[in-house]
Amino acid sequence: MRALLNLQFIDAIARAGSIRQAAEALSITPSALNRRLIATEEELGVQIFERLARGVRLNAAGEVLIHHIRSQLSDFERVKSQIADLSGARRGHVSIACSQALLPTFLPEQIELYRQAHPAVSFRVLLRDRAAAEEAISDFSADLALVFEPIRTTDFHTLATVPQAVCAVMDRSHPLAEKKTLRLRDCLAYPMALPSLPYGVRQLLVHAAASLDRKISAAVESDSFEFLRMATVGTDLITFQIEIGLPSEGRQNPLVSRPIDARDIGFGALHLGHLRGRVLPIAVGRFADQVTKTLSTRYGTG
Repeated sequence: MRALLNLQFIDAIARAGSIRQAAEALSITPSALNRRLIATEEELGVQIFERLARGVRLNAAGEVLIHHIRSQLSDFERVKSQIADLSGARRGHVSIACSQALLPTFLPEQIELYRQAHPAVSFRVLLRDRAAAEEAISDFSADLALVFEPIRTTDFHTLATVPQAVCAVMDRSHPLAEKKTLRLRDCLAYPMALPSLPYGVRQLLVHAAASLDRKISAAVESDSFEFLRMATVGTDLITFQIEIGLPSEGRQNPLVSRPIDARDIGFGALHLGHLRGRVLPIAVGRFADQVTKTLSTRYGTG
């Protein structure tokens, strides 16, 4: 286990980009951590970090080593999960990188449902756009990615795909709020509160507007969907959201949502996946199975 601890120390330094900050996170002194690093480099016969004025950065040898380290740490978590499962403890940890639409309702519900059966399992939820989510599973920052319209590199192994309609969200007093379904050209007549370009919803809107020989522009732009929704309250702004992230439309909610006609914007796809070739720890695999079943029941398959 001592060798594994050294691997964890190297990983902490790489993630922090600073020996001092990594030492604080590990609750050890910077000098002790630096000695561990030097000992590891001496054992390898090569430096793995470039020493900079304000921290450290992995060099080419370090990049090779860190991928091995994170793979080893991931495998060790899987083994611990298997051992705990044999003992009946059902312990484990699940890390998920996800799109914003999953944060308000869907993931909290799924995590609570899983923890009711397995209270010893802990969770970490990372807010990431589609590119960053795929990077997170590649560098072992996350076990699973649950994202809308991912780029889907060759490293992304899809476990489930479900269709998602794009809906307009607006104040109850908005002139379009009385319609059951909206055409995109109607929405383009009003100012828009839009997510920034890296997000899948924005990409779908851009392509759909282009098919109408129109350009879509933002009166308000943000990478926070919660902010965009609140920006529409009491205004004529319209924002857009996939259905899984829509707020409930109770009497206390000043906002309403309306689907965009499929002739204008087709269904996008929400993907659940993990790093290709990785054997998932038991807790992660079981949580992924639960999420897959829930998505399929609610939305069918893409």
